[in-house]
Amino acid sequence: MSYALSTQLDEELLQDVINLSVGLFAPLDGFMGPEDFRSVVDRCLLADGQVFSLPITLPVDRAVYDAVRTGDRVGLTYQGREVAELTAGGTFQMTDDDLEQVFRTRSLSHPGVKKEKERSPFRLGGQVRLLDQSLLENALTPAHTKAIFQEKGWKTVVGFQTRNPIHCAHEHLQRVGLEICDGLFINPITGWKKPGDFTQEAVMAGYHRMIEEFYPKDRVYLAGLRTQMRYAGPREAVFHAIIRRNLGCTHFIIGRDHAGVKGFYGPYDAHALAREFREKHDLGIQLLLLREPYYCNKCGMVVSDSSCAHYETDRVEISGTIIRACLNDGTIPDRRLMRPEIFEAIRACKQIFIAEGETEK
Repeated sequence: MSYALSTQLDEELLQDVINLSVGLFAPLDGFMGPEDFRSVVDRCLLADGQVFSLPITLPVDRAVYDAVRTGDRVGLTYQGREVAELTAGGTFQMTDDDLEQVFRTRSLSHPGVKKEKERSPFRLGGQVRLLDQSLLENALTPAHTKAIFQEKGWKTVVGFQTRNPIHCAHEHLQRVGLEICDGLFINPITGWKKPGDFTQEAVMAGYHRMIEEFYPKDRVYLAGLRTQMRYAGPREAVFHAIIRRNLGCTHFIIGRDHAGVKGFYGPYDAHALAREFREKHDLGIQLLLLREPYYCNKCGMVVSDSSCAHYETDRVEISGTIIRACLNDGTIPDRRLMRPEIFEAIRACKQIFIAEGETEK
């Protein structure tokens, strides 16, 4: 089909189209128009009052922005072929003020701000219809995950978001979730991440080893989530909860500095925003706001400051940053930080980190 107006999608926008089409971003069924965009930026609510914390928008060039009219059908193309159609619902511009509201900074050292600034500020909203159904072949869909959970007999499912391989702090959080719920859904981000982050290969290798050797296989399900990291901290924590609700989870873990980067957010800012929405709105999912796990030399185990009195005196920090440093230095991390089996699985990968200028596909 030929369209008078069309716009080119990159890898991340194509994935947004797929996720909108399968209901991963429900209640959205298309890219946000000006009313929803303004409401989400200002209030973390859609114009109709439903909670939605991050803008999902379509950048277009100035020519399309000037020419399009409400109701126009616009072709969405990827690598030279038409893959979807958008029914235009309104246009707007994303400003530096908007970016600051979403990311709490205008700094280009923030990867989310930098990525948005590299895109056109001209945005087009409207309902999306997927034309190329072959794009759904490997898509993660709510229909699929809900069927899996039902087949397993899980009435309660806790979702776990990560962009890193599993270390002992994440293991602690996941085991807490398994004590509460029938099943654990480990759902790592496998879309765009910033240079220096772990590759999809490394993340999945660590988790496959963990499930093979340590977790009860009938109580854990692992599948990647194909969407970009936005590094929007508190807003992204709520966004991640909404996605897992749509996928069929009844509970979702929000930990320390969820979706944060480089100290742009306070360690428990995501908890504060989550509590605010939990008190005022029915999110359709229970939020488990868990404190930072660490190894306590005096207690002799992984704990948090909710159950241990030695945070200031006997704490051994556990973090992805420390594990990265070990891999870069060629040193084996202390087993209090990461299981040796997991470290070896990661180290055996062809590529462990995303290099500068590379994008995960």
